[in-house]
Amino acid sequence: MLRTAVCRTLPTATSHYAFAPAFAAASRRNFTYSAPSRNPALESKPVDMKSTMGVEGPHKKDMPPAGMATQGASEVEEIKGDWVLFHPVYTPEELRAVEVMHREAKTMSDKLAVVFVRLLRWGFDVLSGYKHKTIPPGSNLSLEELRKQGYVMDEAGWMARCLFLESVAGVPGMVGATLRHLRSLRIMRRDSGWIHTLLEEAENERMHLMTFMTIRQPGLLFRTLILGAQGVFYNLFFFSYLISPQTCHRFVGHLEEEAVLTYTRCIEEIEAGRLPEWADKPAPGIAKDYWRLKPDASLLDVIYAIRSDETTHRFVNHSLANLNHATDVNPFAFREPDMHVKGTKLEFERPEAEKYVQESHRMLEKVEKAARKEAAQH
Repeated sequence: MLRTAVCRTLPTATSHYAFAPAFAAASRRNFTYSAPSRNPALESKPVDMKSTMGVEGPHKKDMPPAGMATQGASEVEEIKGDWVLFHPVYTPEELRAVEVMHREAKTMSDKLAVVFVRLLRWGFDVLSGYKHKTIPPGSNLSLEELRKQGYVMDEAGWMARCLFLESVAGVPGMVGATLRHLRSLRIMRRDSGWIHTLLEEAENERMHLMTFMTIRQPGLLFRTLILGAQGVFYNLFFFSYLISPQTCHRFVGHLEEEAVLTYTRCIEEIEAGRLPEWADKPAPGIAKDYWRLKPDASLLDVIYAIRSDETTHRFVNHSLANLNHATDVNPFAFREPDMHVKGTKLEFERPEAEKYVQESHRMLEKVEKAARKEAAQH
């Protein structure tokens, strides 16, 4: 069922079929908004500027009720969000369902991926000044003393870490999507859903960076370091993906394990009162819009959402590393498990991915059958 040929049997979504909420993303590309733009059409906006209606397309949660997408876009008054690619919006329970986990290397390819992640992590730590030392039990040191002795980082240290991490984290998804896109053109065959998921990952990581950029604008030296790191990392990952996509996805899976650990520590620091600058800091407007946070959301809520995103990338990439990149269908092309699964489970083994694809096919067939029945009655 995971073979590419199976895609030919999938139901085709036509313009008069309204998919269930789980597949709302499939229909949103048929939805447009005709209201005039309030800004010049080609004028770029600052990252935290209020969204213009219909700039790129609706967010999943801004979609009209099922069946309304073809009734006329003018019936919807406002659309928020300057993005079109799918990304999860989490419930409060899902945000706290994340566990810090590590996958043990099983093959030589896995071990190679772990070694490269450790090297990259070491480089990140050096360039961003990140450090984490366990506070001695029973310590009564003040916050200033903890920071001075290297047990706790201040706001500037955390911002440097987050900015550097996210500026590089958006590279793998784009590289993978680019190479799979070019491969699809060369062999003149469908890609079976991998490109979309990898692009979604790249954009999601970029939105993390845009969020942090609203809090702090890095200086020239920091930007130069990012430029150099991105140039080196992009080309290394590009050629590595040509050689072994499986190893590269495993590498990203382990890299996301480190990201989940970093953001978990950040959350612990905020909640323990060791990062008071972020304790009551309001969430940036771009973050409220992107993750559909409450109007009074704080930066802590944003960090929880970002950690959940990294958990999603951890699960997806470890799962993709278990598949045959040349023949297997992307099991997450139509839907993804919720955070109660992704937050507590590292991956789908290949048989689990096959079962998940079969369930998705049955769901699609059920929805299409219901749509045909409704159309016949009219």
